Amino acid sequence: MSTVQAGPAGVTIGRRSLQQLHAILDRHAGAEAALLLREIGFATGGELFEGFERWVAEQFHVAGPRELDSQFLSEALSGFFAGTGWGQVAVSELTPSVLALDMAEWAEAEPGGAEYPSCHFSSGMLADFFTRLGGTQAAVMEVECLSRGETRCRFLVGSPDVLTFVYERITAGMDYRQALGI
Repeated sequence: MSTVQAGPAGVTIGRRSLQQLHAILDRHAGAEAALLLREIGFATGGELFEGFERWVAEQFHVAGPRELDSQFLSEALSGFFAGTGWGQVAVSELTPSVLALDMAEWAEAEPGGAEYPSCHFSSGMLADFFTRLGGTQAAVMEVECLSRGETRCRFLVGSPDVLTFVYERITAGMDYRQALGI
């Protein structure tokens, strides 16, 4: 993804453009950059989900994503996100109330030595996307990141209450796996 283009999810921006957005906000907004990127990402989730609805209808011949058998959800998400330039996604259930989204390559991640997970735009975008997919408020938190030198980006998807619980445990020094009891 290197240019602005029209695609199945509407207008998409290129990887370099997204990285430039990060750099500009980091330079001019400092500590607020992460929050701003999440808000911008959240604003894109609706159109992205509409593109996913159309794509699922075409690829799987069902009325919409909620009509998919759960065994095909990971395949559908991976195919859609790969096709729109973000990268392939593997979905797994960590607990009955938390999904993991794993990406070995992800458009927003810049491999390097970041101190914290830094795919903030994606966190916001995926929160709105999964809220629409599930029909109830979803929260998304990145817990592993290629930008931190890890082997994948991993996002947790769950209710705001559950992920707030996990976040509080992480800030107290606990690993997210321990916080989830896995």
